[in-house]
Amino acid sequence: MPGLLRGVARTAVVAGTATAVSNRVSRRQAGRWAQQDVAATERYAPPPATAPAPPAPPAPGDDMSSKIAQLKELGQLKEEGILTEEEFAAQKSRILAS
Repeated sequence: MPGLLRGVARTAVVAGTATAVSNRVSRRQAGRWAQQDVAATERYAPPPATAPAPPAPPAPGDDMSSKIAQLKELGQLKEEGILTEEEFAAQKSRILAS
C-alpha cells in the first residue's frame, strides 16, 4: 500500500504543477495578445478628427449681388405699400452698411 500511496501522491504533485504552469503560460500569453491588440489599434486607428474649416467669406461679387437682390425686394415691398418711407430708408441703410 505505501507504494500505491506514493504513486498517487506523485501524480497529484505532477498534475498540480502542470496546472499551475499551464495557467501561468495562459495568463502571460493573454497579456501579450492584449498588448498587441492595443499596439495594433494605435497603429491603425484613424487620425483624430479636426474641427471643420470655417466657411469661406463670400466673394465680393456675390456679396454685392446679394445686396442688390435685397434692395430690389425692399423696393417692391415699398411700391406695394407694405413698407413706409421711414421703414424703407432704415432697411436700406442696414443693407448697405453690412
